[in-house]
Amino acid sequence: MLKLRVIPCLDIAQNRVVKGTNFINLRDAGDPVMVAEQYNLYGADEIIFLDISATYENRYTTVDLVEKTAKKIFIPLTVGGGIKNIEDIRNILNAGADKVSLNSAAVYNSRIIKDASNIFGKQCIVVAIDAKMIKNNKWNVFTHGGRIDSGIDAITWANKAVELGAGEILLTSMDKDGTKNGYDLDLLKKISENIPIPVIASGGAGKLNDFSDAYYAGASAVLAASLFHYKEFTIKNVKQYLKSKDIPVRF
Repeated sequence: MLKLRVIPCLDIAQNRVVKGTNFINLRDAGDPVMVAEQYNLYGADEIIFLDISATYENRYTTVDLVEKTAKKIFIPLTVGGGIKNIEDIRNILNAGADKVSLNSAAVYNSRIIKDASNIFGKQCIVVAIDAKMIKNNKWNVFTHGGRIDSGIDAITWANKAVELGAGEILLTSMDKDGTKNGYDLDLLKKISENIPIPVIASGGAGKLNDFSDAYYAGASAVLAASLFHYKEFTIKNVKQYLKSKDIPVRF
């Protein structure tokens, strides 16, 4: 049985880790390299590093920051934000990342998923979906750090991403982001039940049972940010809780 991965997410803006609520009201949470190094020591299974303002500001992800981070950690590193083409992906992977996360670029040029998967292998290609409910049981994909409604149905897009060669889906509920009210289990179930690749649940973790709820809703990995950044729970706390519920985790 595959073990549930516990993943801290570092949202980066102006070379600092930040965290907000519903993608706004950002607060500082530290130096990215130092924060990543701590999570590596504290038992994170992976780290996701998202330059959340890169696309909106029409710039590239800061490659030197990726290099510095990769040198300090010994667990998989996924990097996203501002990636527009194959050369950007190559640069990020050469800087030490193990995977890249594609969001806006993939929505507006879906061919990049297929091309990247063919060149680098689907295990390197994560498609990030920032989804927001626009009416009951309908979620749209938002791009540019949650600023633009693409008009694309999130469930339809997840299926298309799989067909094009995505190796994993990073699914963030914009409605739940930073609220600590729990993951959007309805959205998570609808997507995880419809696709054959791993889904990372993101947005809304606030209590220990939120992590087990996400597992039972189909998540292969659970992601949190502020909960870990501000030490409300440690990764060890989460893993011990999951183990107590007979959910397989790595120690």
